Amino acid sequence: MKRLHLFEIHDQEWCPRAIRDAETAYLQFIIAKAKGYAPVVPILDAALKRSGTRQVLDLCSGAGGPWFWLQPVLAERGLDVSVCLTDKYPNREALGASSDATLVHQSIRYHPEPVDVTKVPDELAGFRTIFSAFHHFRPEQAGAILADAVRKGQGIAVFEGTHHSALAMLLMLLVPLMLLLTTPFIRPFRWSRLFWTYLIPVVPATSLFDGLVSCLRTYSVHELRELTAGLGRTDYQWDIGEVKGTGGPIPITYLIGLPAKSTNGVRNECG
Repeated sequence: MKRLHLFEIHDQEWCPRAIRDAETAYLQFIIAKAKGYAPVVPILDAALKRSGTRQVLDLCSGAGGPWFWLQPVLAERGLDVSVCLTDKYPNREALGASSDATLVHQSIRYHPEPVDVTKVPDELAGFRTIFSAFHHFRPEQAGAILADAVRKGQGIAVFEGTHHSALAMLLMLLVPLMLLLTTPFIRPFRWSRLFWTYLIPVVPATSLFDGLVSCLRTYSVHELRELTAGLGRTDYQWDIGEVKGTGGPIPITYLIGLPAKSTNGVRNECG
């Protein structure tokens, strides 16, 4: 199927914050509990070690993505990284949802200002990661994201748990049921989340719509290779492929970009 760039509701500026935060909180809960990105740990670990930096700049973080469990997993492998979370719509309350306050305060911080991923501020340096969000961008924007990392000499890793396939869309039909079952356990507790999930089920409807659209928007391995080829740079090394997911038939698509000569001591200022 050809990639279709439709719109996702929670991306829109007119989307009420209560709806957006409820949807991203659900995604965060599922990512943390299911640990669907566990298969990419060796890939990310190797890329970070090759980059020579222990500072991570996570883009499009939403409610934090996998980093609350991923950071200690990498530490167990001998790679202790500090993480700066960023987003177009910063959600600093996501830090309060972590059960490990020590980890949050010492290793993970949330930048308070909106960040344009196509033009990341110079003061926000470090190895860039994007989980479950690269499909939000049109090809020209996606290319600009990669070009900005290349221009500033930063490594970048993109991981997508959605897949552009009929099977992935079929499995996405389970999202409303999963959301109804898990919402009472999502923290921090919000009355608004219960209201828009059970009394007026806007969140299940928008989450299903956005999930189906995410599948249609997800870049294939071939399309990612076309994006990197369009940069016209030979001083970067690209690794693009798929890895088998955890507990399901849908693979994780990944893209790793590193300068041929990585540098150490990258500065990273995260407010």
